[in-house]
This record gives sequence, structure tokens and C-alpha cells, in this order.
Amino acid sequence: MKTRTLLLVTALFLLVHTSYAQESNKEKFKKLEWLVGKWIRTNAKAGQSGYETWAKVSDLKLTGKGVTLKGKETIFVEDMSFVEKDNDIYCAVIAGDEKQPVYFKLTALSANSFTCENPKHDFPKKISYQRNGKNIKAVISGNGQSVDYNFVRSEAP
Repeated sequence: MKTRTLLLVTALFLLVHTSYAQESNKEKFKKLEWLVGKWIRTNAKAGQSGYETWAKVSDLKLTGKGVTLKGKETIFVEDMSFVEKDNDIYCAVIAGDEKQPVYFKLTALSANSFTCENPKHDFPKKISYQRNGKNIKAVISGNGQSVDYNFVRSEAP
């Protein structure tokens, strides 16, 4: 009986794992489209504000921009994009004054969340977004540290 249960659990695990792997990249990009639009940061430091904007460029590319403001002055910008590379999906991030993107591989995806990871990067090693209605909680983490970014969807066009 134990052997039968173990085989069943193993088969279920393989079925779930393979279904993610067999899903086409086009279908995966479709699941990321909830990002499209403008998201206002709700937990910025005192005196600061921020937002992210995301756009669908094609069936296999989304682009985003994260901006942090102090008053009306832009103090930080990062350009982001979801791209297909080597038959996988990556979130490419160019932060601040960097010239080259850092690639974070999409490792988990559902209708309301995703996780991208790059264990070789100093910080962050992991980027996770979780949508709950008109809200997003984004967490960047690695090396025992994490930073939360809370956003609400902007109703403005």
C-alpha cells in the first residue's frame, strides 16, 4: 500500500511539473498580461513616491518601467522586460546606471503570481509578484534580506 501511495504522489508531482514545462511560452506570456497598466506604490519611504508601468509589446514581450520620485524629482529608474531567451522566459532588469540587463529566469507562474530567480546575482536573487484584485505585492529577496513593494492599480489612463 505504501508503494502504491508513493507511486501516486510521484506521478502527481511529475504531472504538475510537466504541465508547467509543456505550457507554451505564448500561453505563459498571456498569464503575465495582468501586469499591463500603471501601478502606484503605496508603501514608499516618507517624502517619496513610486510607480511601475507595464505594456504588451508583442505576444512574447512585455516591457516595464519602475520609477521612484522624491517630490517631483526622479531619483531612480529601472527598465524591465519579459523576454523569450533560449526557449525560456526571463525578466531582464536594467537598474539605475547599469548598462547591461540582469536576467532572472521565470521559475513559477500562475494566473495571479510569478517568481523569477537568478541565484548568481548579488541582490536580489529572487523577484516575486502576487496579485490580489487591484493590488500587487512584489518582493525582492536574497542573502537573508527582502524588500516589499506594495502597489495598487491606477485608474487613470
